Amino acid sequence: MHNYAFILCILATWRITHLLQAEDGPFDLVFHLRKTAGAGFFGDLLDCFYCLSIWIALPFALWLGLSWQEKLLLWPALSGAAILLERLTAKRMDNH
Repeated sequence: MHNYAFILCILATWRITHLLQAEDGPFDLVFHLRKTAGAGFFGDLLDCFYCLSIWIALPFALWLGLSWQEKLLLWPALSGAAILLERLTAKRMDNH
């Protein structure tokens, strides 16, 4: 596995998860998506960065991993790295 691809997948997992969970998106499209999802399973999923990052990381892990064992390890690793990035950036945003 190339380090470059791994880092790109971490950043993409964080970016997409953050967009879907915390941003309104262009033309408020993501805001309307969250509003439409309501209070059911998908609405709850879009409210939780940790939960959402698991599902966003899955396609990246499947694409990046070479064996099933590697794919299964990459899945929580990418989610965990996205969560760490979220914690680091959230603290900085709260201080400003």
